[in-house]
Amino acid sequence: MRMKSFAIVAAFALSTAIAGCSTIGSRVFTNNYGPMTDAGYRLPRIPIEKVPFKYRRQVVSYDTDERPGTIVVDTQNKFLYYVMGGGEAMRYGIGVGREGFEWRGTARIAVKREWPTWTPPSAMIKRQPELAKFAGGMEPGLTNPLGARALYLFNRGGDSGYRLHGSPEWNSIGKAMSSGCIRLMNQDIIDLYDRTSVGAKVIVL
Repeated sequence: MRMKSFAIVAAFALSTAIAGCSTIGSRVFTNNYGPMTDAGYRLPRIPIEKVPFKYRRQVVSYDTDERPGTIVVDTQNKFLYYVMGGGEAMRYGIGVGREGFEWRGTARIAVKREWPTWTPPSAMIKRQPELAKFAGGMEPGLTNPLGARALYLFNRGGDSGYRLHGSPEWNSIGKAMSSGCIRLMNQDIIDLYDRTSVGAKVIVL
């Protein structure tokens, strides 16, 4: 009986070690997508089990010459990296611009807003006349397209019109569906917002 118990314990220890190997080199925050109250808004739980593992927030090895605090957006692979230094970055899954709305370049975060108002640009209203009712701005809330946070990207010409923002559409992560802005799950944009400073460099590849 003692030998059987020892075998069970040993098998459990081995299985735990094997499971740990799956995250060697990264720290995954799968448990950070539960319901949360933020500024009076009740964000629902994200069914993270339906989101591909690679798009869940995680610390990964990342070799770059960019300074800590820099954000690098890999539109092809649908990842956003927040450079932490020491050869590591926090990686988030993102949704990107659909065909015809892709963009590349370097910008800086000029403004940070919690629960922002969304105002569709005139070109978008022309394409989608039903959005005209929001020409004066859509109030913040759980259905607002900018989600819980927005980081406003400016370049040498001023406001680029692009944002890093949250989205209630968690199932759009890993896809090309937006009008050019970079979207994250709401729980992820809150995390990124808290790490990021105004003036931070953003590189979109």
